[in-house]
Amino acid sequence: SVKHAVAHDLSIPLAKAAVNKAFESYCARFAEYKPTLRWVSDRKADAGFSVTGVSLKGGFEVTDSTIELELDVPFVLRIFKNQALSVIEKEVLLWVSKAKAGEITV
Repeated sequence: SVKHAVAHDLSIPLAKAAVNKAFESYCARFAEYKPTLRWVSDRKADAGFSVTGVSLKGGFEVTDSTIELELDVPFVLRIFKNQALSVIEKEVLLWVSKAKAGEITV
């Protein structure tokens, strides 16, 4: 699996809200990948995508200082892993900055 962390200095509820907003934006832009997000605990969410009929599973974990993304990428899709992480990271960073600017409330 591939792991990546995005630093934040938000409260846990606000960091979770940023993840939700980032994922909503991702869903709107990439609906064809059938993205899903389900919070399984206070700080962890399972995520899923489908690319060319192949399912990708992963998730987010919100810590006090990071939003961690983990993605299990099948071998046949490894060439896309950096692209996928980059797109998701950009969305998370955008919404973390919006949360810091007061554009998200919980």
